Amino acid sequence: MTENKEQRAKGKAQSELPTAHHPLRTDYIELHARSAFSFLEGASTPEALIGAGAELDMPAMALLDRDGVYGAPRFHMAAKKSDIKAHIGAEIAVSGFKFQVSSSKNGDVIYLPLLVRNRTGYQNLCRLITLMKLRVPKHAKPGECAVTRDELAAHAEGLICLTGGSDGLLAKEFHRRDAENAEGAQRNTEWLIDVFGKENVYAELQRHFNRAEEARNHALIEIARRLKLPLLATNGVGYAKRAQRQVADVFTCIRNHVRLETAGRLLALNSERHVKSPKEMAQLFADLPEAIANTVELSSRLEFTMQDLGYEFPKYPVPPGETMTSFLRQRTYEGARLRYAGRNGAPSFARAQKQIEHELRLIEKLKLEGYFLIVWDIIQFCGRNNILVQGRGSAANSAVCYSLGITAVDPVGMELLFERFLSEERGEWPDIDLDLPSGDQRERAIQYVYERYGKLGAAMTANVITYRGRSAAREVGKVLGFDEETVGRLSGLVHTWEWKDPKDTTERQFKDAGLDLADRRIKKFFQLYTAVQDLPRHLGQHSGGMVICQGQLDSVVPLEPAAMPGRVVVQWDKEDCADLGIIKVDLLGLGMMAVLACSRLKAAPRCLVCRDCGRKSFTTSWCRWRSSGRGRLSATW
Repeated sequence: MTENKEQRAKGKAQSELPTAHHPLRTDYIELHARSAFSFLEGASTPEALIGAGAELDMPAMALLDRDGVYGAPRFHMAAKKSDIKAHIGAEIAVSGFKFQVSSSKNGDVIYLPLLVRNRTGYQNLCRLITLMKLRVPKHAKPGECAVTRDELAAHAEGLICLTGGSDGLLAKEFHRRDAENAEGAQRNTEWLIDVFGKENVYAELQRHFNRAEEARNHALIEIARRLKLPLLATNGVGYAKRAQRQVADVFTCIRNHVRLETAGRLLALNSERHVKSPKEMAQLFADLPEAIANTVELSSRLEFTMQDLGYEFPKYPVPPGETMTSFLRQRTYEGARLRYAGRNGAPSFARAQKQIEHELRLIEKLKLEGYFLIVWDIIQFCGRNNILVQGRGSAANSAVCYSLGITAVDPVGMELLFERFLSEERGEWPDIDLDLPSGDQRERAIQYVYERYGKLGAAMTANVITYRGRSAAREVGKVLGFDEETVGRLSGLVHTWEWKDPKDTTERQFKDAGLDLADRRIKKFFQLYTAVQDLPRHLGQHSGGMVICQGQLDSVVPLEPAAMPGRVVVQWDKEDCADLGIIKVDLLGLGMMAVLACSRLKAAPRCLVCRDCGRKSFTTSWCRWRSSGRGRLSATW
């Protein structure tokens, strides 16, 4: 009976092959693409991937960057403009597997492609990534940052698992001549089914004209038939256009610290990992039309979009019997009666009340009471701890901010326009910048926010460091094997590679530097240097932007350690956060504020003592020395 079912299934598959009466099915959606936000593992921006998909009339596409969702906001925004549905996921490093043959320098760590099905799945994906990131140092070695099998099982709800490509779970079992022995591969596939459920596991097939890869595909198809798993065709995309394979090769060399001429088998065999048209993919999988059809079916199951983040700004804790609305009104009018007393040329309270009421109504309508109270709370903390703090920017146009002591400029008396700061029609979140003395005092304010809202409730926004200028020139020059002298001359030209006038051409600049563009390596250097411009290099931290969330922030965006001890950053920069409606508070450190803080202490009847060496001084030069961060002061009577 089993044989009859298998024969019928085989006959059905053969009947679906293209014929003159049954044309080739060309509906295809790319569900496994990496961007340059995989940091040296992808060669195109998220916008470029969406652009390639739009050119090919794809209705949807999935971004699965390695160990993060760094590029998800930009991918989402680009897809929204192109009327494409953006699916989100990630390739997650998983440890704890044992293989007879270890096929990579990362040992027994494999990468599982996970697609987000709903908001629960997205929250689980963010928490998985946070788990692996926060327990290792910022610059952990490859293979050290991974989740365990148990952690993966605990966060599997709402996620779709693909079996993966060349770095996947089954590829390790099928390494080289082990393709005939599929026992371990089937056992691992059964484990995936136990963790995610049969309906949420897809046997991923990729075809890049690679004999070893095709051998793995045949073994995987047999396992999928036995376990009744659906087949899924992907191209394992690493770049948008075929020509960008050269950038991918440069990144491979940088990642492995080798020159292009000695990279050998570290480089890809060909340029097939670009975004291919549905027609090309259908031709590649003409013998497996169900693998193409299943891309559309799976895409229809992926309901989550980045508009469904579920982010909420924290609710400020208020006394019993109060609401955030009533508490904000009380604090605002308390401050307004003090600041608008009608003395020394200040406007009267009656004049200011109309503007304050207008602002409060809009704040309440936009449900931003918590935001203003939290900023007010930081101001109160600084006041209690004698930390100089000053709000600036468009917040100075707000009478509410002035009444709360956030800013020092009277917007009513100066007739400033409140809508420059906050406007319902503009649809933008308010942005209040707080200037603090650089150094220990600012760090105290930052740590207060961490302590107030928890290590998983607040984090710094990221700063994406991109390939720019001389560092990019040096990296590309080393990959191409230039000697140090030539690399220095090339990187010295970089700052002049900007438009000045029509006569100031690249050829002229190179000629003046004694370099000949007719030389193939020099010409290729310039092409590659231009191609890597603005691609992500690594993740840094913003100078002061902090994101705060109601509940745990790691359910909205993954967190990871910053280079500075005691700090945590989100995987998105401030523009990404703004695009997704995530409010940040800027705690900015200014050296001049440190000087002012020292001057304020100096004016008091007390002396300043350095806690490091015990030296006392009242001089201005001492203040400058202090503001540079090389010493610490304490005040004594």
